Amino acid sequence: MIQAQVQATADGAMLLDASLAERPQPEWLERAAWLAQGRARKLAGGRGGVLFVDTPVGACALRHYHRGGLMAQLSRDRYLWLGAERTRAFREFRLLAVLANAGLPVPAPVAARYQRDGLRYRADLLTRRLDGVEPLAARVRAQRLDQVLAAAVGATLARFHAHGVWHADLNAHNILVDVAGKVWLLDFDRCRVRKPQLAWQRANLLRLRRSFDKLGARRVHGFDLGFWHPLLAAYHAAMVETGSEGAGA
Repeated sequence: MIQAQVQATADGAMLLDASLAERPQPEWLERAAWLAQGRARKLAGGRGGVLFVDTPVGACALRHYHRGGLMAQLSRDRYLWLGAERTRAFREFRLLAVLANAGLPVPAPVAARYQRDGLRYRADLLTRRLDGVEPLAARVRAQRLDQVLAAAVGATLARFHAHGVWHADLNAHNILVDVAGKVWLLDFDRCRVRKPQLAWQRANLLRLRRSFDKLGARRVHGFDLGFWHPLLAAYHAAMVETGSEGAGA
């Protein structure tokens, strides 16, 4: 079980998993240091990219929080200070800890930190690396889709919705599939737990559908009948099984 514990640092604080064999250190979240030492591999994607690093507790993914959209023109990676527990990194760590402890397929959080600068702060998050996975988006582009995968995705999404997990950016890039066919969800920044309701569950699924369409799903022969409809069928079946309120799209 993940045991969240706060530790003060020189310019802010860390939130770490105290159950690990070795206590996470501030330097584990120093992106520049990993790169300078040549001990990191950069993964393209997202606003700031992700570094894959080998820490004393194993392979991890290190992400620095970056702004997007118009706000990025004002400040690339600084956010308004509203308190430690309202920082992006602490909120995502705590949500991941709850989900991981509940047995949901998410990368386990290792450490998070904020560095305060007056009324602003910067933040980083370190999570366990998922090995042998590929984004569902890659499967869509390569047209490597089948009903078994569709059922796995649908059932997994139902598990999250049954727990009240609203994903702020549910898309095919944030859904990963491992070599055993297990489905994982990534990027829980700005996500939260809500009361299960049809409206937001449906909106979540529609958001996912739009991401498929952006990847060219409408041009994939048989996508709806061979993948999307089986995904929804598996989703509904799993929601009924858990006794949760289902959704449709």
